[in-house]
Amino acid sequence: MEVNIKDITGNWDRGVVLDKHSRYSVLTGQNQWGHNIYDTTRTDVGEAVYQLKYRSDWNQVQPLAQCLYDEAYPLFQKVGFILPMAASNVRVRQPVTEVARALAQLAGVPCFDNLLLKAPGGVSLKNLHTKQEKVDAIGDSFSVSPVISNEGRWNVLVIDDLFHTGASMEAACAVLRGYK
Repeated sequence: MEVNIKDITGNWDRGVVLDKHSRYSVLTGQNQWGHNIYDTTRTDVGEAVYQLKYRSDWNQVQPLAQCLYDEAYPLFQKVGFILPMAASNVRVRQPVTEVARALAQLAGVPCFDNLLLKAPGGVSLKNLHTKQEKVDAIGDSFSVSPVISNEGRWNVLVIDDLFHTGASMEAACAVLRGYK
C-alpha cells in the first residue's frame, strides 16, 4: 500500500497521517434524494479505509494494520498501548477498533477499545466545514472509562480513520491527558 506520511500538529506529542483520503472528486450528478454524486479517485490508504468503513470489506483490516505497523508505528517511541478513536456511529463491528486491535497484535502491545468513550447522538462532523464548527459540535462529548488500574504515564497511540481539522483528535487527547 503506497503511503505519503505527513506530520500533523495538535495537543499531542507526535501525530502523523498515512496519506490524504482522496486525490480528487468530480461531481457527476444527483441521486433521487437530491444528494450530490461524485466520482472520487482515492489514495491507496483512502480506498482501503473507504472499502472497510462504507462497504464493510473486513479484508481491509489486516492490510491497513500492516501498513500502520510498517510505516507509522516506527515513528513513535515506546508505545504503551493502542487506542481506537471513539466511534461516532454505533456499529456491531467498528472499523477503527478492528484496525487498532490488529495493529496492537502486530506490535505486541495492548489495545484498550473501551477506554475512550463518545456520547451518542450529536451532529455529524463530516457535514461541518470549519474547525470551530466541529469544536462547538463536539463540546464535552468525550470521556474516559477507568479501565487502567495502575498509575503512571503512558505513551498512547490513538488510531482514527480520517483526519480533517483535528477537532476530534484534540478533544480526545485533552480528555486523555486529564485521565488519572
